[in-house]
Amino acid sequence: MKAGWQTKRLAELCEVFADGDWVESKDQSPLGIRLIQTGNVGQGIFKDRGEKARYISEETFKRLRCTEIFECDCLISRLPDPVGRSCLLPDTGERMITAVDCTIVRFKRDQLLPEFFNFYSQSCDYLQDIESETTGTTRKRISRSKLGEVKIPVPSLSEQQRIVAILDEAFQCIATAKANAEKNLQNARALFESHLQAMFSQRGEGGEEKLLGEVCDLFQGLAINAKSKHLLVTRSSLPLLRIKDLRNNTVEQYVAEEGYPPNSRVTESEIIYTRTGQIGLVFRGRSGVLHNNCFKVRPKTIVNNGYLFWWLQNPVFRNQITFLASKAAQPDISHLLFKAEPILVPPLDRQIEIVETIEELFVETQRLESIYLQKLTALDELKKSLLGQAFRGEL
Repeated sequence: MKAGWQTKRLAELCEVFADGDWVESKDQSPLGIRLIQTGNVGQGIFKDRGEKARYISEETFKRLRCTEIFECDCLISRLPDPVGRSCLLPDTGERMITAVDCTIVRFKRDQLLPEFFNFYSQSCDYLQDIESETTGTTRKRISRSKLGEVKIPVPSLSEQQRIVAILDEAFQCIATAKANAEKNLQNARALFESHLQAMFSQRGEGGEEKLLGEVCDLFQGLAINAKSKHLLVTRSSLPLLRIKDLRNNTVEQYVAEEGYPPNSRVTESEIIYTRTGQIGLVFRGRSGVLHNNCFKVRPKTIVNNGYLFWWLQNPVFRNQITFLASKAAQPDISHLLFKAEPILVPPLDRQIEIVETIEELFVETQRLESIYLQKLTALDELKKSLLGQAFRGEL
C-alpha cells in the first residue's frame, strides 16, 4: 500500500452498518415497498431483475420496523457467489428495503467515497480477506461482525476521487471491448448455424426425404436404479456418461466391466443424443456406457455417420424436436417420436461433400471463438490488474 494511506476497519467508516430485515414469504405483497435481495447484488453492479421483484406493504414495513435504504447506499451480500460482493443502489423510483443476508453500508463521506469502496470490493485483496473470514461448508457466508473487521485502504478524498475517475474511464472502455467481443462470439456461432441450416435446406439432385427410423437405429442408455446400482464401481475403464459429464467433459462415476446392457456402450465414433433434461444435445468423441438420459444413434448404410451427426444439430430439426418435447407432460424424446422425424438424404458422395464443407467451417468457427474467448479472458485479467495497481497506489 502507498505510503501515507491509512487502513481502517470497514465498520469504522460507516454511518450505518446494519443487516437488512428478516422478511418471510408470508410477509410479501404484490406491490408496495421493494425488497432488494442478494440476487440483486452483482460484483460492483446492481442487477435490477425487475421481473423477479418482491414487495412488502406499508403496513408490514411498519410492523416489522424495517430499515429503508436509499440511492447511493452500498449493499454487501454476505452469501456467495462471491461472498462480500457489493453494489451501490441506483434510483429505482421505488422505496426500498433489503433482506437480512445483505449488509447496509452508508459511508461517512468525509472519510470514504462509496464509489471508491465499490471498486475496492472487486479487487483480489478484498475478496481474499473476505474469503479468510467465511464459514460454512455447503454454503459459505460471512457474519456482519467479521465483515466489519475487514481492513479498507483509505487514501485522501482527493486521491480517492482521482482513482475513481481513472477506473471509471478504464472500466467503461473494458465494458465496451467486452461487449464487442461477446457480440463477435455470438455472431460467429450464429453464422455457423446459419450455414448449417442452409446446407440441409436444399434437396439437390438425387436427394430423398426419409424418416430417421429408416436411416438409423437407436439404443437406450443404462438406467441406474435399485436393480442396476450394483454396476456402479469406484473405478473402471468405462465411465458412466451422463448429460453433465458429456457437456463438461468430466467423469464422476464408472460402470463395472461386465453386466451392463451391451448396446448402452459407445465408442468415440458413435453419436450420442440427449433425450431428456437438456433435450437435443449431440455429442461424439466419448467412450463409455451411456446413461439412460441419452440415446446412441447408429446410422444404417444409407447415411454417412458425419452427415447424421450434423443433421441432428440442424437448427430446423432441433427446434422441431424441442417443440414436440415441450408438449409432453414430462419433456422427453421417445424412440417413436425421434424415428418419425424426416431427414433429407442425398446420395452418399454428396453427403460426404456436405460433411467436409461443414467441418471446414466448424474448424474456422472454433478458431474465431477461441480468439474472442481469449480476448474476454484478457479483458478480465486487465480489470484485475488495474484494480491491483489502484489499491497499491500505483496508478
